[in-house]
Amino acid sequence: MGVVLVHGVRTSRTMWRPQVEALARAGVPAIAVDLPGHGTRAGERFTLDGAAATVAEAAADLDGPVLVAGLSLGGYVAIAHAARHPAQVGGLLAAGCCTVPRRVLVAGWSTLARGIGRLPDRGAWLNDAFARAALGAAAAADLGAGGFSLDVMADVLREVGSLDPLAELARVTAPVWLVNGTFDHFRADERRFLAACHDGRLVLVPRATHLVSVVAPVAFSRVLLQAADAVAHPAAARRG
Repeated sequence: MGVVLVHGVRTSRTMWRPQVEALARAGVPAIAVDLPGHGTRAGERFTLDGAAATVAEAAADLDGPVLVAGLSLGGYVAIAHAARHPAQVGGLLAAGCCTVPRRVLVAGWSTLARGIGRLPDRGAWLNDAFARAALGAAAAADLGAGGFSLDVMADVLREVGSLDPLAELARVTAPVWLVNGTFDHFRADERRFLAACHDGRLVLVPRATHLVSVVAPVAFSRVLLQAADAVAHPAAARRG
């Protein structure tokens, strides 16, 4: 058993440093991936097929059904992977992604992304300044250590706009943890997401915002470790 960690948009696998360290201390094998268009794969085009394949390749490198955990874009990718590759998934943790990507929402984000992309530095200064102001220096450093992907938003929004995460969750029979910060603006449909799960639970992290694993690393890592333990020992989890 192991854990595959899937990052959010424009960042990379480096955002998972606190969780990778927590899993290592617990003796749980973990792989944090870079999605197409991000981190070490910044020169590639982002596609949902490519992202799901990336998770599948990492899961194949671990022993047995895995826990796949993703944040924001990574959460949507993790849901898509679980629906496509059920035999690989012992559990799914989807964080910060409990909003159905509606056409009007995606169009609004696309317009904003195009405007930022026209800035002289394509929004690099704005991105860095926001990260440091909202997260603090240490968390911002983890988020940006693999570089920020400034040109990926159009591809991501196009691909995510084609998703039906409720239908895909309905195809997942493994246990699902939906994890949101209480101040997350992507919580709008969390009850619908929970209802779509065959075996789901909703975990709210007090006072955390959208980047819940980054702003509340200890609380998030605790949930992640509990989920990993439940996947590794399913009989004990059912008795509990």
